[in-house]
Amino acid sequence: MAPPGLSGRGPAPYNHGAVRAQREGTCPSQSWRLQGSAGEAYAPYNHGALRAQREGTCHSFMAPSGLSGTAPAPHNHGALRAQREGTCPSQSWRPRRSAGESICPLQSWRPERGGACEVKGGLPQYKRSRDREDGRLSLLARTAATSSRGLEAPNRDWTPLSFLGSGRAKHLLGHSRSRNYKAEFASCRLEAVPLEFGDYHPLKPITVTESKTKKVSRKGSTSSTSSSSSSSVVDPLSSVLDGTDPLSMFAATAEPAATDSSRKRRDRDENSIVGSDFEPWASKRGEILARYTTTEKLSINLFMGSEKGKAGTATSAMSEKVRTRLEELDDFEEGSQKELLNLTQQDYVNRIEELNQSLKDAWASDQKVKALKIVIQCSKLLSDTSVIQFYPSKFVLITDILDTFGKLVYERIFSMCVDNRSVLPDHFSPENVNDTAKETCLNWFFKIASIRELIPRFYVEASILKCNKFLSKMGISECLPRLTCMIRGIGDPLVSVYARAYLCRVGMEVAPHLKESLNKNFFDFLLTFKQIHGDTVQNQLVVQGVELPSYLPLYSPAMDWIFQCISYHAPEALLTEMMERCKKLGNNALLLNSVMSAFRAEFIATRSMDFIGMIKECDESGFPKHLLFRSLGLNLALADPPEGDRLQILNEAWKVITKLKNPQDYINCAEVWVEYTCKHFTKREVNTVLADVIKHMTPDRAFEDSYPQLQSIIKKVIAHFHDFSVLFSVEKFLPFLDMFQKESVRVEVCKCIMEVFIKHQQEPTKDPVILNALLHVCKTMHDSVNALTLEDEKRMLAYLINGFIKMVSFGRDFEQQLSFYVEARSMFCNLEPVLVQLIHSVNRLAMETRKVMKGNHSRKTAAFVRACVAYCFITIPSLVSIFTRLNLYLHSGQVALANQCLSQADAFFKAAISLIPEVPKMINIDGKMRPSESFLLEFLCNFFSTLLIVPDHPEHGVLFLVRELLNVIQDYTWEDNGDDKIRIYTCVLHLLSAMSQETYLYHIDKVDSNDSLYGGDSKFLAENNKLCETVMAQILEHLKTLAKDEALKRQSSLGLSFFNSILAHGDLRNNRLNQLSVNLWHLAQRHGCADTRTMVKTLEYIKRRSKQPDMGHLTELALRLPLQTRT
Repeated sequence: MAPPGLSGRGPAPYNHGAVRAQREGTCPSQSWRLQGSAGEAYAPYNHGALRAQREGTCHSFMAPSGLSGTAPAPHNHGALRAQREGTCPSQSWRPRRSAGESICPLQSWRPERGGACEVKGGLPQYKRSRDREDGRLSLLARTAATSSRGLEAPNRDWTPLSFLGSGRAKHLLGHSRSRNYKAEFASCRLEAVPLEFGDYHPLKPITVTESKTKKVSRKGSTSSTSSSSSSSVVDPLSSVLDGTDPLSMFAATAEPAATDSSRKRRDRDENSIVGSDFEPWASKRGEILARYTTTEKLSINLFMGSEKGKAGTATSAMSEKVRTRLEELDDFEEGSQKELLNLTQQDYVNRIEELNQSLKDAWASDQKVKALKIVIQCSKLLSDTSVIQFYPSKFVLITDILDTFGKLVYERIFSMCVDNRSVLPDHFSPENVNDTAKETCLNWFFKIASIRELIPRFYVEASILKCNKFLSKMGISECLPRLTCMIRGIGDPLVSVYARAYLCRVGMEVAPHLKESLNKNFFDFLLTFKQIHGDTVQNQLVVQGVELPSYLPLYSPAMDWIFQCISYHAPEALLTEMMERCKKLGNNALLLNSVMSAFRAEFIATRSMDFIGMIKECDESGFPKHLLFRSLGLNLALADPPEGDRLQILNEAWKVITKLKNPQDYINCAEVWVEYTCKHFTKREVNTVLADVIKHMTPDRAFEDSYPQLQSIIKKVIAHFHDFSVLFSVEKFLPFLDMFQKESVRVEVCKCIMEVFIKHQQEPTKDPVILNALLHVCKTMHDSVNALTLEDEKRMLAYLINGFIKMVSFGRDFEQQLSFYVEARSMFCNLEPVLVQLIHSVNRLAMETRKVMKGNHSRKTAAFVRACVAYCFITIPSLVSIFTRLNLYLHSGQVALANQCLSQADAFFKAAISLIPEVPKMINIDGKMRPSESFLLEFLCNFFSTLLIVPDHPEHGVLFLVRELLNVIQDYTWEDNGDDKIRIYTCVLHLLSAMSQETYLYHIDKVDSNDSLYGGDSKFLAENNKLCETVMAQILEHLKTLAKDEALKRQSSLGLSFFNSILAHGDLRNNRLNQLSVNLWHLAQRHGCADTRTMVKTLEYIKRRSKQPDMGHLTELALRLPLQTRT
């Protein structure tokens, strides 16, 4: 049951006989008389004046009786305060300035806007609310509650509060302290200090003046013994340490060791000659593995390691180690290998990865011979071209193992160069290498030289090419030409070109400055290029059933890499020579493609017409021309050709592209050239290209197999057309979007469009073309949401749709804006964040209307604002999150109040109050369940600050909203071990104290709060005091309960918080209130639970306040508040 004094009905003196009827809306025929006029109720509270219809119209309205002035002049509210704005067509009368002549039926009237309707003859003067900042709804100042938050001072014994028996709590907080808010604001304002700007800036480095008076004994210090001062930019922390970092000092004295991080840094420094503009091999690796696949069965010779080859213990004799290695070699000669046949591509990849891991394991267990055998066996696989389409991917997998082996050998030899006295520098010379490391390095090269087969010997030696640095300065430069000549012994042109690619790759990593061997590889390859079209290769292709157009692209990865290495920072003369050499060869389409793929884009773009001529001369049978045009298009997307050639280039390319019959070949080329078209031409040319794509991809639903390329085209188009009015005027753009039939792909495309719109749309738009198109796009995204959609996906979609909603503005056409929001609500009802954004947007629209009308609504704007309020009231219940609903009810109620829609504001606040009992104990916050009471406390504190300025309704009694809210708080099931309920009651006391002031802390313009309505009447204050007594009784009862439950620390903290509230808001000149505050002080300190520092500061604050005017009574209070020690 509700606590005493919380019922919604006030005593008889507060029966507001004046009905505040239909604050907004219309009343077609409503003749009524005031109940309780002419002194039927207590004269001071007879609100015979009807405050009715602040907005809206009333067509038949008879004046209330009670305007004759029969009540005492000071209190008879017989004057009608009605219709501050707006007209009443069938009620034209105005109160005259003589008593008893106020009624003039059926005449339209409006009160003066000047501010007062002054009626003589005993009627009072009604003033408007004082103008405040529009819509200012800042939180109520809770000074004492804020200062007491966090106080930890428990107590147990109830003796200090025992005097508050039944009936003794009356009139304790009934004496609220009168507040002069302006004076308090002035006293709290910071003192202005003049600042000389000059060279001062807070972001400039601090200038520290360092004074040295004695010599510092630290090592390396050079300070003088004489006193000197220097002003300079010094880091104060560094100056204390004399610039020596203690961690660096420890590291310097520690034993040197070659860590992994130092090795990585060393490798990075050595490779720093190759800049970031050089595309690394790692970026090509994934593309090759994805492109060159096969469905044929593969075979692999897998090395089966002998168990006898395991490393011995540390106590093994040298003879044991020698015998073990000899046995391993015997095993290898005898053939401890197993050939695995009929492997799928995935099985083959898994076996290669197993070999890579076996290599690492063997090395870690000191089985170096086994590791070498694994590498040799893997290298032999590169001579096998039985499944030729898979060879490029096989090359990538095997060279990964070779790279691992080369790195392990290099790091082992490098670690042998490090001893306890010295560390090998990053850029070392062979003179820095000790004999042991050199001997080990030579041993590895001798082992590799003994490999009988050419291909494994070449690959393994190339993998440890970097180790030549340990032997001689010229080692690498001597080995590279020898290895280049070694490749001449490989007969298969495909195997040899990949061997050259690996040598070029290793050479660029180890010695990128040695260009001669790179060039030699290229020219050697040109000499053997004719082999590709020879009989041997042709016979091999016939055996495997591979066509030449499928065979030639297998060379592309290796040739592209060789050309890239040679052309990197190469002079124009060399590139021109290479191009001319390629031009002279017959059937040079493959070379031409590699040139365009590897050479600098600027080089290709400036000679684009020459390349088009060479492409036309190429033989179509060997290498398809559309691939050459695709390579050319990739270059032209990166670099601009001469302006005069641009249209001719597009025409020549598109002549070839549009003739392609295969949809896949067509879309692969068109995807590249769309970017060139968007970059250099207008929407007309882009529209033509899109129309051609639709024409080629629509038959037989070919677009279903090319969604990635179609997505790429859309991204390129929207990347170059940031003006969406131009983009959507492209006739074929929306039909192009219709080709995305698969829902997931269509949603991704829509997300891309919205991301670009949000990023590049600078100004709000009302363009109907843009709005209709983007509404369709957003609707597509919204309709993809279902029960299985992830929360992250929902958040992303809502973010994009909200970004669109924020960018829609119809300027001063507010009705059109509201119509757009209504349509958006019907389209995006499944995404809660979008509905929340729409509610906020409509509230903002209402406030913009208020701003335009400067708070003086006309009939039209008043009706529009009520429509906005109704939109919010209808939409909020559809939301799921209960705290979102609560906060939106409060926010929308504040907006309604600011627009003088009083009954609508009451409806919002009542809805919020009725929703509080539904708040669950636990709520989901970012996927975790959290207690809800802290969030409810925060909401209620904000709610209280709004209730201060909400005027009472005559039909519902004094402070009816506060009473209803207190009943709900009382009935809510709170945590047994929590004190949030009492903290809320403390905030209620602050609210009631603010309501008892003669003038409230803040107001809403053109809305009379209770300070204006009641005028500080004593009976209103008495009703306020009764509520205070009831709330106080609840707080004291809770403190008693804590004493019984032995919750001493909580009791102490709440007691001190209550004390601070009384100190801030109560009139301590009242003896009972003064005594209560003293008892609470003692309660907070009982059992030593209070924080002594907090108690001392609180007492100092009281003494400081006692020196202020009219605060002398605090001096006596301070004397009655002793400080107790823990002992």
